[in-house]
Amino acid sequence: MTKKFLLKESEIPEKWYNIAADMVNKPLPLLHPGTKQALKPEDLFPIFAEEVSRQELNQTDVWIDIPEEVRDKYKIYRPSPLVRAFELEKALDTPAHIYFKNESVSPVGSHKLNSALAQAYYCKKEGLTNITTETGAGQWGTALSFAAKTFGLELAVYMVKVSYEQKPYRRSLMQTWGAQVIASPSMSTKAGRKILTDNPSYQGSLGTAISEALELAMETPNCKYTLGSVLNHVSLHQTVIGLEAEKQMELAGEYPDIVIGCFGGGSNFSGISFPFLRHNIKDGKKTRFIAAEPTSCPKLTRGVFQYDFGDEAGYTPLIPMFTLGHNFSPAHIHAGGLRYHGAGTIVSQLLKDSLIEAVDIQQLDSFKAGVLFAQTEGIVPAPESAHAIATAIAEALKAKEEGVKKTILFNLSGHGFVDMSAYDQYFAGDLSNYSLTDADIAKNTDLLEKLV
Repeated sequence: MTKKFLLKESEIPEKWYNIAADMVNKPLPLLHPGTKQALKPEDLFPIFAEEVSRQELNQTDVWIDIPEEVRDKYKIYRPSPLVRAFELEKALDTPAHIYFKNESVSPVGSHKLNSALAQAYYCKKEGLTNITTETGAGQWGTALSFAAKTFGLELAVYMVKVSYEQKPYRRSLMQTWGAQVIASPSMSTKAGRKILTDNPSYQGSLGTAISEALELAMETPNCKYTLGSVLNHVSLHQTVIGLEAEKQMELAGEYPDIVIGCFGGGSNFSGISFPFLRHNIKDGKKTRFIAAEPTSCPKLTRGVFQYDFGDEAGYTPLIPMFTLGHNFSPAHIHAGGLRYHGAGTIVSQLLKDSLIEAVDIQQLDSFKAGVLFAQTEGIVPAPESAHAIATAIAEALKAKEEGVKKTILFNLSGHGFVDMSAYDQYFAGDLSNYSLTDADIAKNTDLLEKLV
C-alpha cells in the first residue's frame, strides 16, 4: 500500500524561504580572491544574473517572491507528491513512519528544475542570449537545458568527462532540448587545456567543469554563468520542496523527527531541510537534519572548514565552507552529482553550529538501499538519491532496535531511469567502495590559505 499526499496547484509556494535571514550565526562572507574583501552584489554581476547576485548575499529578507513567470512554469510538475512508504516500512519491520518527497516527477526527472527555471528566467529578463554551466551526473545540465529552451536561451554545458561517458542518455536529453554538451576537461578553454596538458588521462571533476563554464561565460558576449548547487541562491530556489512538504506533512497528521537529503553541494538537502529547520531555530523544535554524502567524497564528515575556491582553476570567489580542497580529484563513483569537493556557506555554518548532522555512505550500500526501495516502492532512484534512502533505512532500523516510533522524511531528489548502466554494474559485481586516508585528504587541504 502506498499513500500520496497531494496539494492543489494553487498551493505552490508564492515565496522562497531565505534561512540566512533567520540564522543567529550568519555565514561568513564570500571574498574577492584578489583583495580578500567581502563581496558586494555588483562584484558578482559579471558572472551571474544581477537578481541572483542580490539573492546570493541577501541575509535580511526572510521571504523572497517567486516571479509569476517562474511559478507558472512550476505548474508543469508542482506540487510534487509526498508519499508514505508503507511497503518499505513493512520490509524493514520498523515502527518508523517513512515519507519521501518525490521530486522525480519533474519533466527532467529531478529537483534541479526548481532553480534552473528561476535562473533561466532572470537571465532572460536581463536581456542575455547565452548561458553556460557545468554538470556532474547530468541532472543539472538536463534541467537547465529544458529551462533554457523554455525561455529562449542558448546553453553550453560542460559535463564531467567520466559522467559524459558513463551516462550517455543524460547527454542525449540535454541535446534533445538544444544544449551544446562538452566533455570536461576539454581543449576549448585555457583551464581545460592546462589540466589536460598536466594530466592527459584526467576524467574530470565538477571543479574543473565549473572553471571551463565560467571561462566561456566571461569570454562570450551577452552571456553569463549559472550554477546548480552550492551557492545560497540555488538553495533558496529549492526551498519550494520543503515548503510544500510542510503542508503535506500536516495533511498526513505528522511532523518529521528526522529529515534527510543526499549531499553533493547542498541543493536538494537545503531544499527539503531549510523550511523545517526554521522551526528548530525559531520555535524550539528538535528535528534532526542529516546530510548523506559518499564515503569517497566526505567534505562534511572529514573535510576542513576554510575559505576555498568553488572551482579547480580558481576563477570563483573564495567561499567559506567545509572542503576537501579545490584540487581534490574524486573517485569515479556513479553518484556523479555528489562528487564535489566543497559544501555551501549556509550548510557549512549550520554544521559548525551543530544544527545539522552529516553521515557518509559507501557506494555499495547506497545501491543496496536503492534496489530495496525499487522493489518495495516501485521507483528506481538515482544513485545520488540512494544515499538518502540508505540513511533513512539506517534510521528506521535504529528505531526498530530502540523500539520507538520515529517519523522520517527524505527527499527522493531524482529517478535513476537513465542510470541503469550503473545498476547493471552493481548486479554484475563490478562496482567498488572507495575510501580515503587522512593523508589523501591532507595533501589538498594543507595547501589552502588559512583565512579562518
